[in-house]
Amino acid sequence: MRHLLIIFSLLLLSSPVIGQETGVLYQYETSSGIQWKTFGDGKVQPKYKGEIKNGIMDGLGVLTYPYSEKSVVGEWANGKEWNTKHTKKDGTLIGKWVNGEWKISLGVLYPRFRNGKTEWFGGTRKKSDFLKYVGEIENGLPNGQGTITTNDGYRYNGNWKDGKQHGQGTFTSLGGRVYIGDYIDDKRHGLGIETFPDGTKYVGEWKNGFIWNGKMEDKDGKILGNFVNGVYN
Repeated sequence: MRHLLIIFSLLLLSSPVIGQETGVLYQYETSSGIQWKTFGDGKVQPKYKGEIKNGIMDGLGVLTYPYSEKSVVGEWANGKEWNTKHTKKDGTLIGKWVNGEWKISLGVLYPRFRNGKTEWFGGTRKKSDFLKYVGEIENGLPNGQGTITTNDGYRYNGNWKDGKQHGQGTFTSLGGRVYIGDYIDDKRHGLGIETFPDGTKYVGEWKNGFIWNGKMEDKDGKILGNFVNGVYN
């Protein structure tokens, strides 16, 4: 009897959700709004292929668009996007839905400094704009992967959190200095390597934006000296 109960439980776990199936739906724009039907032409209409429940998208699926060459991959719930990722044909991220909300998009922002704080805004760039951010945006702030550049050749490419450089990143100056390493709240903090135009480099730890514990090397890897708690020996 026990064996029969185990087998029955396994069958229940492996069986599909009642009313759920896989299929194809096509989008129609009507006077009463957007409707999805099981018939259509994917060459001229948005096409969904995946899990369906009660005639609407519910579960995992892929939505493709014929003209924009955009695709949407992820999870739907009761006909609405829940956790999906929007990408271009070449894989470039357009945006994401997270738990039913549009959280991350790809765009351009410009920083403005007021009262010691940074404000971010969109719009068209002016000649007077000194900084430009291109990358992932969430809640109107740089979040995720992005790049900021300046008119005079400075560049940071890496991770952002709530409008600040946070995580792994690469900074390049016009003169040829390159830093690769950790950032926290717009400051170098953690492990990193900074290479100078003449080939010398610092390898080690940073603390609140300052060199802390590490070593200086020449272009051939020979140790020139050490930093201990921010002091050079």
